[in-house]
Amino acid sequence: MAITDAAGLPLAIRTRGANHHEVKLVEETIDCLILEDPIERLIGDKAYDSDALRDKLSSRGIELIAPHRKNRKRKATQDGRKLRRYVRRWKVERFFAWLHNYRRCVVRWDFYDHNFEGFVLLATIAIYLKKYF
Repeated sequence: MAITDAAGLPLAIRTRGANHHEVKLVEETIDCLILEDPIERLIGDKAYDSDALRDKLSSRGIELIAPHRKNRKRKATQDGRKLRRYVRRWKVERFFAWLHNYRRCVVRWDFYDHNFEGFVLLATIAIYLKKYF
């Protein structure tokens, strides 16, 4: 799980097993932010469409921008104007493409989570160094 800025550089990274749903990991990842200023908007895919998550993030002052799932029972909470920002989600996917340039970060071969997270953070440092130097 990663939160990136507008340039696609990571601001927070959390690694967990594949058996955890993303909605439950969002707040954990937000707590790991390296910024002092709070984020204003969070753009996510359809998996983030949850009224409970939307309420939790709005209490923190974060606007959730995620398209609704097609099997949504309740009425829509977003209009097309806010979803125009969703097209910028490719910048997050670009970060994961950069991360997959490092073979050790493509698949989790490590038994321990903290070993894998360390290599992901090391690859993130290398991405920052390539961007700014």
